[in-house]
Amino acid sequence: MKTALRHALFPLLGACLLSGAVVADEPEVYGWVEKTTLEPWGVELKAKLDSGALTSSMHAEHIEEFTRDGEEWVRFEVEVEDEATGDVVAREYERKVFRRLILTGAGGQDRRPAVLMTICMGGTRYQEQFSLEDRDDMNYPVLLGRRAIQELGLLDVTQTFTHSPECDEDSPLKTHDDKEYDEDIGI
Repeated sequence: MKTALRHALFPLLGACLLSGAVVADEPEVYGWVEKTTLEPWGVELKAKLDSGALTSSMHAEHIEEFTRDGEEWVRFEVEVEDEATGDVVAREYERKVFRRLILTGAGGQDRRPAVLMTICMGGTRYQEQFSLEDRDDMNYPVLLGRRAIQELGLLDVTQTFTHSPECDEDSPLKTHDDKEYDEDIGI
């Protein structure tokens, strides 16, 4: 009887797998450019997923560092085009400096503050480290590096806009503290 049951179940299992009825937890696939929202503001931005960058970067202007209660803080303005409306919008933020980045490139070394900000990708909110940089001359106001991409899933460089940001206050939040990070950038 066991053999007969096994012979009956194997074709059924195979048919389910082929039809997609039974799917293991496969990682989401994202394109090299996606839309995201900056939370809780909700402004929709284009984000470039860049596997060549470790830390994410966000457009910021009028970056002013100051001390609050003995800790380093930064005040900055995000002025961007809202992809949902086409309007240019701006908002000022104050954030505690999470760490300082020293970036070395063809133009020499650059020091930038990094802060924690929350974005929405698909239906999930992600708290990420973002270095602050004036990206006015760049095509994308947000660049997501490997630290952010590793939480999203897989990157398909032949695709764009595979997910729409659809978050609210009840959407799952993956916090920075829940992640493991490479330690290859000086603090």
